[in-house]
Amino acid sequence: MKQIKNLKKAFLSATLLAGILFGAASCSNSNDPEDTKAVAENTNDAKRDSATNSKDADFLIAAAGINLTEMKLSQLAQQKGIIKEVMALGAMIEQDHTKSFSDETALASSKNIAIPTSDTYDVTNAYNKLDEKTGKDFDDAYCEMMIKSHKDAITLFEKAATDATDPDIKTWAASMLPALHEHLTQATACQAACEKMNYGK
Repeated sequence: MKQIKNLKKAFLSATLLAGILFGAASCSNSNDPEDTKAVAENTNDAKRDSATNSKDADFLIAAAGINLTEMKLSQLAQQKGIIKEVMALGAMIEQDHTKSFSDETALASSKNIAIPTSDTYDVTNAYNKLDEKTGKDFDDAYCEMMIKSHKDAITLFEKAATDATDPDIKTWAASMLPALHEHLTQATACQAACEKMNYGK
């Protein structure tokens, strides 16, 4: 009989502990910041009507992610870059993408489309990955990231310049292509400069 009582007490204790842990986990999860990209997507889904094309909204969200990433990484390049070419590339890209993001924010607002206005998880992850590097490794990684991201951006913007439903979004996408191509050219030249530099060796 005493053994049964002890088993009941143990069961109740385990149940109570499980409930406490579950509640703590739930509270912890509810305090996690939500990805700003997901917030924008959910906002657009909630207010979407027949006048808003989902592909146009998806393009603006992706474009905002590109702008935010380029701005953040290029600020870091100006702080941690070793050779002048890396710092100059960072300054140019930050300036151009800051203007692009300002123009895009106004465009998205006029179309009642939500976009991320602060760093997404992807932006933070890219920043942290680059920030781990120093010296030549940093310069090489920054140039490589700029080359890849601008190739991807050109593909995205070229598609929107042709396929976007909204004429204003289509025009804005097309207007960005010359700057994106120039950034790619400069990033490639910067990578070549990094390869030639001996970095004190």
